[in-house]
Amino acid sequence: MRDLDLKDSEVIDDLQIRGYKIIQDNDGFKFGIDAVLLSNFVKAKRGSKICELGTGTGVISLLIHAKNPGVSIDAVEIQKDVSEMANRSILLNGVEDDIRIINGDVREIFDFLDKNSYDIVVSNPPYMSSGPGINKNDKKAISRHEITLNVEDIFKAVSGLLNNRGRFFMIHRPNRLADIMYYARKYRVEPKVVRYVHPKAGEAPNMVLISFTKGANPEIIMEKPLIVYNDDGSYTDEIIDIYDNKLR
Repeated sequence: MRDLDLKDSEVIDDLQIRGYKIIQDNDGFKFGIDAVLLSNFVKAKRGSKICELGTGTGVISLLIHAKNPGVSIDAVEIQKDVSEMANRSILLNGVEDDIRIINGDVREIFDFLDKNSYDIVVSNPPYMSSGPGINKNDKKAISRHEITLNVEDIFKAVSGLLNNRGRFFMIHRPNRLADIMYYARKYRVEPKVVRYVHPKAGEAPNMVLISFTKGANPEIIMEKPLIVYNDDGSYTDEIIDIYDNKLR
């Protein structure tokens, strides 16, 4: 673990797995439970070559690396200052031989990454459509809204990056499922596993985990719902298990 200088608004947070830590900006977008759930959803074999689209702080790539030793990851982030901060987190953890942060635009990804060269692609993309009144230069807005990356951009990139039968893992909002499934089929990335995430039992889902396989035959497995909170507001046993047993 290396010592690195921090900017005034930055802090170092403990990821509570293999001693990994992450630099975050108190004035920027911080990772939430969606990043933890997505990294837990990803299944990677030793030696897998992975690409993350829109890495932000780099947390998902770090968590995937911590839980899947022997993988290599190229993590793409369009915001220069955010990608620089993510790279410092990679250096902080001494994993720069395995994780590469790339400052680039996913819409131009084949200018700097090779086609058909990844076993797995991962993304926790902006959930909300862009529209009038949104500050398109705000870091938090870019992370939350489709200012620089939309659903079609993602699947166009994923289809080109994956080798045949390569897998794509993502988390998104259920109200975007029509767009997600349309563009997945358009770019030959077949949805295979769907798992809805519900705040509480009996409540509508507010997130959905989906895995896709490039060039696969049509068939979807619907996994049991993932419930985040008990009625008293405490985490359910499965969420505690995800947080407490990250190395399973």
